[in-house]
Amino acid sequence: MKPKVSFICQNCGFQTPKWMGRCPSCGEWNTLIEEIVEEIPSPGLTLSSGAPLLYEDIKEIAKQRIKANIHDFNQVLGGGVVQGSLILIGGEPGIGKSTLMLQVSRDLASQKKRVLYVSGEESLEQIKLRGERLGLAKEKIYFLAETILERILQAAEQLSPEVLIIDSVQTVYSSQLTSSPGTISQVREVTNRVFRLAKAREMATFLIGHITKEGSLAGPKSLEHIVDVVLSFEGERDHSYRVLRALKNRFGPVSELAIFEMSEEGLTSVANPSAFFLRERPPKEPGSVVVCTMKGTRPFLAEIQALVSSSLFMGNPRRMTVGLDRFRAAMLMAIAEKKLGYSLAGEDIYLNVAGGLEIEEPAADVGIILALVSSVKNRALPPEVAVFGEIGLSGEIRSVTQPFLRAKEAASMGFRTVVLPQGNKDRVEKDGLKGVEVVGVAKVQQLIGLFF
Repeated sequence: MKPKVSFICQNCGFQTPKWMGRCPSCGEWNTLIEEIVEEIPSPGLTLSSGAPLLYEDIKEIAKQRIKANIHDFNQVLGGGVVQGSLILIGGEPGIGKSTLMLQVSRDLASQKKRVLYVSGEESLEQIKLRGERLGLAKEKIYFLAETILERILQAAEQLSPEVLIIDSVQTVYSSQLTSSPGTISQVREVTNRVFRLAKAREMATFLIGHITKEGSLAGPKSLEHIVDVVLSFEGERDHSYRVLRALKNRFGPVSELAIFEMSEEGLTSVANPSAFFLRERPPKEPGSVVVCTMKGTRPFLAEIQALVSSSLFMGNPRRMTVGLDRFRAAMLMAIAEKKLGYSLAGEDIYLNVAGGLEIEEPAADVGIILALVSSVKNRALPPEVAVFGEIGLSGEIRSVTQPFLRAKEAASMGFRTVVLPQGNKDRVEKDGLKGVEVVGVAKVQQLIGLFF
């Protein structure tokens, strides 16, 4: 029987019988690779008898969590690693994913948990060199250098570890498929079979994955649907900090965030992210504003910087943003022109979040527009002021979530004045925040009038 051949997009998993230069699903160029489509019979995983049950008749299952000694890592996962969960960690090459997993392995093994670490990218000797630096010699961790899926599953069934770590899912392949490791079909097959093993044995499993040049997880989108938790490990190579965030979590809140600092001894948690990112902020500098932002359930302070200068290209000024949504920044520039009367048509505008952070939430709007006006007027804001709030197109300043936590974080860092939406002021004052002057504003004109 002639094997069935299909062209599969390596970015999104789209299949077509004919080659195309551009994938019609995701729009990427030259990502369709010819693969032999093979069907492997699977016994499946029986989780129940299949008989319908009433809600009150369903038995409760107590999902126990395994906690590492890294508090921030546990917080991102919602309180620890759930037994039987499948966790996918993605990040750029060399960002520190393997280092993080080795440290987690060390912590779990110190609690008498049986850990199996499978490496498809490094030899056992290379792992030992890194492990000596991270202090793995004292703990009993099982290591396996293997890329064939069937051998990995056999070793896991024989050892029955409580925690299984596979580094990485793109290097592991099934011998039952003829396609190359890392292809869509291989990644899908590896993930599905590891998923069945993790659920059947109640084995907490970590899959380390690569990301594409656009920053998304490599492999089919179905990969993210199969796993229970998706973590993103980010950071700039020129900076020592790393950010671990939850993009999906069936056992806890999403968008939780932990910040680590990379050193020769490995990754260490940053206990006070606000102090870490504000430690080099220059005092009384025009265009610099501190905003109170939220990452999941965790508040911290970040510095927004703006630089407005005369454009050398009349009619085509530059608009550049780093760490901020450029479309939202363009909207705020339009508000500054229409509602505040500032002419920015002939100005180059640069916006940046200091330290390489990214802020996605609209609560940074007040900080962005204050930084813009501060740079235009070349006048600095008082250094003890922190702000937050969303700005609408009509110039109104809208309420945001968790105002008390934001203001409390600013107070803990020594800020004496917090400017926030008028709708949030009563809530913050009612909760009894002491030692800080709370100033509520309702319109963007009122906001600018406070300082300029």
